[in-house]
Amino acid sequence: MLRGGKQTPLGLTIQNVRTIDQMCGRVAAKLEFDSMELAQYLSTHFDTMAGTEPATRLTRFIPNTYEFYWTVSPEEFCKRMLKEYERFWTEEKKAKARAIGLTEEQVYTLASIIEKETNYNPEKTRMAGVYLNRLRDSIPLQADPTIVFALGDFEIRRILYGHLTVESPYNTYKNLGLPPGPIFMPGLASINAVLDREAHDYIYFCAKPTEDGPGHAYATTLPAHNENARRYQRWLDTQGIR
Repeated sequence: MLRGGKQTPLGLTIQNVRTIDQMCGRVAAKLEFDSMELAQYLSTHFDTMAGTEPATRLTRFIPNTYEFYWTVSPEEFCKRMLKEYERFWTEEKKAKARAIGLTEEQVYTLASIIEKETNYNPEKTRMAGVYLNRLRDSIPLQADPTIVFALGDFEIRRILYGHLTVESPYNTYKNLGLPPGPIFMPGLASINAVLDREAHDYIYFCAKPTEDGPGHAYATTLPAHNENARRYQRWLDTQGIR
């Protein structure tokens, strides 16, 4: 195999990354090129090729496990990922995105918020419905994970009122609509949850005490939501989470 220059392809899993730079590091750890080479290619060539900008580059990378040869170049890697992106976005998926009034990039961005809101897959379509209802009614998304991203402090366990004042286009408490791009690489379950969102009248949700079971508490009115939030805040206090 060495004499003939033959290689065995390796499985490269791309998932669970927050930024393009983090993805470069994960990918380069498995392939011949280093992370700086990939980052350089992305910053100088990728946007023109992919029709993206820095904030939306991550949307072109669909999480999955792919086979690559170890000697693949940054250019070959990126071109392959764009082919996988086109393969993922079938006409059926594109039609679903149009039906909810979102572009492919916006679907990915909303899915990234859901990915960080919950790891309980059965509720993701319901949560997607909440956010789409808020977008429809011009209500700020008020998504706590976007505050964490805006602050750049990924160790925060509890969002406080002071955090909500951060000046950032990713602050969905201050800005209407979706943030400029994804805050995380969403899993396929989150992307599909947006495309197959549950139709309902919920406008609010908040976390629940763990003894109440998995998922979040949903509400159609602000008073009901406030009561759910107070219950959760009291639980946080009993757990000593600050």
